[in-house]
Amino acid sequence: MSQMPQQAAVSKCPSCEEPLEPGDRFCGACGYDLSVVPARPEDSPTLAIHGVVSAPDDVGWPVARDSDGHGHPAPVHAAAELPGTDSGGSPLPPPPPAAPASAPAAPAGAPAPGVRFDRPGEPEEYPLQAPDPRLTAEPAPVPGQAPAPEPAAASRQPAPAAPDAAEKVCVACRAGRVDDDGYCENCGHAQPRERDHMEQESGPIAAVSDRGLRHHRNEDAFSVGCTALPDGAPASVAIVCDGVSSATRPDDASLAASRAAGETLLGALPRGTHPQQAMHDAILAASQAVNALADEPATAREQAPHQNAPACTLVGAVVTAGLLVVGWVGDSRVYWVPADRTAPPARLTEDDSWAAQMVAAGLMNEAEAYADERAHAITGWLGADAYELEPHTASFKPDRPGVVVVCTDGLWNYAESAEEMAEAVPLDAAARPLHGARVLVGHALDGGGHDNVTVALLPFPAPSQGAGSA
Repeated sequence: MSQMPQQAAVSKCPSCEEPLEPGDRFCGACGYDLSVVPARPEDSPTLAIHGVVSAPDDVGWPVARDSDGHGHPAPVHAAAELPGTDSGGSPLPPPPPAAPASAPAAPAGAPAPGVRFDRPGEPEEYPLQAPDPRLTAEPAPVPGQAPAPEPAAASRQPAPAAPDAAEKVCVACRAGRVDDDGYCENCGHAQPRERDHMEQESGPIAAVSDRGLRHHRNEDAFSVGCTALPDGAPASVAIVCDGVSSATRPDDASLAASRAAGETLLGALPRGTHPQQAMHDAILAASQAVNALADEPATAREQAPHQNAPACTLVGAVVTAGLLVVGWVGDSRVYWVPADRTAPPARLTEDDSWAAQMVAAGLMNEAEAYADERAHAITGWLGADAYELEPHTASFKPDRPGVVVVCTDGLWNYAESAEEMAEAVPLDAAARPLHGARVLVGHALDGGGHDNVTVALLPFPAPSQGAGSA
C-alpha cells in the first residue's frame, strides 16, 4: 500500500528531509546541492516498443486541444489519423477489420459481470433448493402405537426463515439471512467482505484484486471494460487504484477514483477523443471524485482531526489495434511483456516516489533506494491535500503482440524488474487473461502477501469485440 510523505519532495531536502524555503539552492541543514534534484517528468510523447522503450519517433500527433485539461473543447480524432512506424522504420500494419455486422456486440462500455470467490452469493448466483419433503414431513403414525410426547415449548427451535430473494445468503449454512453487521442470523458465521477478493472479466481483458495476507481490508480497486472507437476498431480499458494507507478512508478513495476514471474513458473513446487525451481527462475526473470525499461532516473530522484527506494512486492503460496509452499518478505500474518472449519486456511508467527520486538524482542505486524504509513514500497522489496534481501520460506503438500488465505495488514488490515480471506472467496470459491475473496474484501471495494485490491484464493488440479468454 502506498505511503504518503509528510510534505512534497520540493519542500524537503531529498538528503536529510529538512524543510526548504522557496528559492533555496542548498539545504541549510546538510548543504545538499538542490540543483541535482531532477524535475518531474513531463507527459511523454509516442514511443515505439521493440523489447525496450526507444527514443521518440518522428511521427506527428494530431493536435490535442485539451492537452492541459483547462476546459477547452475535447479533440476528435479518427483512428486513421494516428500514423506511425515501428522501431525498424516500417509502417504500422492496418488495424484488424471490425467484427461482421451480423455478430451480436455488447453495448459500448458495458463490462461483463464480476466474479468473486468469497463474496456471499446473491440468490440469483446461488439459488436455494426447496427442502427435501422427506426431511421436513411429520412421520406417519404406526397402528397401535401411542403418539410420541409433544416436546416442551422451550425446547422447540423454530426453523430459520428462508431469506427473501433480495437478501444475501450465508456462505456457510447456505440457508440463513445475513444481518446488517455481516453475520448469519442462523449459524452466526461471519461473512467475507465483498472486496476481500474480487475478479472481473470483460471481453478479452481481466483483473483480480486480493486483500493479501497481512492487511485487515482491501484498499485497492479496479475498473475494466471494452468499447469501440468511432471507426469500429476495438479498445480495451483498465484502471487500477491503490488507497494511501496513511490517509482516512483509503478504500473509498480507490473505489471512487477507479470508477470515475473508467467511466470517463469508456465514454470519451467512442466519441473519438484521442486516447492519450482521454487518459489525461480520466485522471482529472478521478482526482475530482477523490477530492469530493474530503467534504465530510464536521463530526467525522472531529473524530479524526489529524488524519489526511482520502487519497489514492492511479495507473491505467488503453489498448487499441495499434496504440498503447498509459497514464499514472503515484507508484503503481504498467509493464509490457511480448507474447513470444524473444524480445525483452519493459516497464512503461516511472514511480512518483522517494526511491525513484533518489535513483534519478544519482544518490542511490535501485537496490539501495528500495531497501530503504522510505522507499514507498509517494510524491504524487490523488486527494484533496495533494500539493499539485501532475498526471503523467505516454503512448507506445509495440511492433509485436504481447500483454500489458497494470498493477499495484502489492504485486511488483515481488516482481520488480521487467524481467522478473515477465517470468511471473504465464505464457498464455494474452489468451487467458483471467487465469494469468490469478497466477500473478498467487505469485504475490506465495511471496508473503504483505500488501493488497491488484493486477489487470490487457492483450495487445486489442482483439475484436466478443473475443474472450479461453
